[in-house]
Amino acid sequence: MKKTAVVTGAAGFLGSHLTDRLLAEDYRVIGIDNLLTGNTRNIEHLAGNADFQFIKHDVTNYIYLPGAVDLVFHMASPASPIDYLQLPIQTLKVGSLGTHNALGLAKAKSARFLLASTSECYGDPLVHPQKEDYWGNVNPIGPRGVYDEAKRFAEAMTMAYHRYHKVDTKIVRIFNTYGPRMRLEDGRVVPAFIGQALQGHALTVFGDGSQTRSFCYVSDLIDGIFRLSQSDYHEPVNIGNPAEMTVIEFAREILKITGINAPIEHRPLPVDDPKVRQPDISLARRVLGWEPKVTFDVGIRKTLEYFRHFLSLPS
Repeated sequence: MKKTAVVTGAAGFLGSHLTDRLLAEDYRVIGIDNLLTGNTRNIEHLAGNADFQFIKHDVTNYIYLPGAVDLVFHMASPASPIDYLQLPIQTLKVGSLGTHNALGLAKAKSARFLLASTSECYGDPLVHPQKEDYWGNVNPIGPRGVYDEAKRFAEAMTMAYHRYHKVDTKIVRIFNTYGPRMRLEDGRVVPAFIGQALQGHALTVFGDGSQTRSFCYVSDLIDGIFRLSQSDYHEPVNIGNPAEMTVIEFAREILKITGINAPIEHRPLPVDDPKVRQPDISLARRVLGWEPKVTFDVGIRKTLEYFRHFLSLPS
């Protein structure tokens, strides 16, 4: 009998890639998504796969599934600034009620549980790079607080289920990730710059572009998540690429790789936008034997090719 994994947010960017990895690892996968920000295009290649079942459902409502479940991955949530600023209540609900329901499913099925948390738990950090024992610098009532605090609550709920109900839980803090299946207009810097460059528009840089980001290719991130799900470690683990660059450097790199001569346009910095973001991955190296393998040059070219195809542009 194959093991069964449940993936909430299965039609999203990360959820769909995780589903592919689980199927490759010989799991049967039940994908759940209400398609608020996910898209069935991300999982259409799985149509007819006997080991994949898709259920359209909002996980802020009770989750009922018959049969055995071995793993529950709670990936569901709006995850880009545009999404969670437009959907603040839904973001808070999926982080609280959705996490509670997903944990309840794991408890009822005696299944392992993995929470997709975020580096946004660190807020605008005063510690650099960010280690898992840093408690963060988050504005709970700012516009980004709906996402940051939803994930921080989700982590607290997950640890409560682990300590009180003895559920076998894992928490991954995901840093900036990029790759195929990102939404072009989701507001994050990678699809924003690539989409603007490929369409001949100005690249919009917020502030002076000196803020830093660390970009991890999606296959590396999914490998770290899968390894964590198979481990016996219960506290948060950073998964991301520690190779750090400024946003303005990234914009110039996109222009160089695409060969497009587009201007860079500066706009005001959004409220509470983090000035630095770089994971300390020493814990992931030690506990999971994980570190990123895909270089930025290789990963960004694969992502560019995806968006060229998406926009029906020649390679």
